[in-house]
Amino acid sequence: MCRILCVRSDEPFDMEPHLTAFAQLARESPEYQGDGWGCAWIDADGWRVYRDISPVWEDAAAPSGRTTLLLAHARSAYRGEGIRVENNMPFLDGERAFIFNGELHGVRIRERGRIGAEKVFNFVKRFDDGDMGRALERGLAAIEKRTRYVRAMNLIVADASRRVHFATRFNEDPDYFRMHAAHGDGVGILCSAPYPDPDGRRTWTPVANGAIGTF
Repeated sequence: MCRILCVRSDEPFDMEPHLTAFAQLARESPEYQGDGWGCAWIDADGWRVYRDISPVWEDAAAPSGRTTLLLAHARSAYRGEGIRVENNMPFLDGERAFIFNGELHGVRIRERGRIGAEKVFNFVKRFDDGDMGRALERGLAAIEKRTRYVRAMNLIVADASRRVHFATRFNEDPDYFRMHAAHGDGVGILCSAPYPDPDGRRTWTPVANGAIGTF
């Protein structure tokens, strides 16, 4: 399944090293991550988004520059279906950006969306009364009740004010689906897997299965 990344900082940071490391993670993943990719970041005018249908490790036009919030997603399309650039995450609704990694079987929800991940995003937003953390708790619980089997369901939602919410749960393959977090030099990272820190200043810790929280 997919790989996801969130980097957040109070001070601007360079996106390129994180995207380069993320591309390497996707290239070396035990599951193919080459069905397109995308990223979203904050600048003075709000959200910016970039998507491409090529594998992230082959994209020479990947964006660069500095930001205080970055989300990235490398796609592994379920059954190789719907491989079109408009299906690449992050999905944005104007205020929020959303990325998802997981696999659900036998989902019984009625929601708009081109692919399953977009349907999950829109379904969770039904429960948002101003508290996205609570919306995740209620929305994901409802999805689980309407799903035959959750292989994994990891997601990150960030808004233009740089609030980041996440949820992670899986029922198999923890080595692959467990999220990891790191903090150092005022930068917080949440990623599908740890990646090298050239300065050696970050310590990665696994995120508990079933966790829902802010980052």
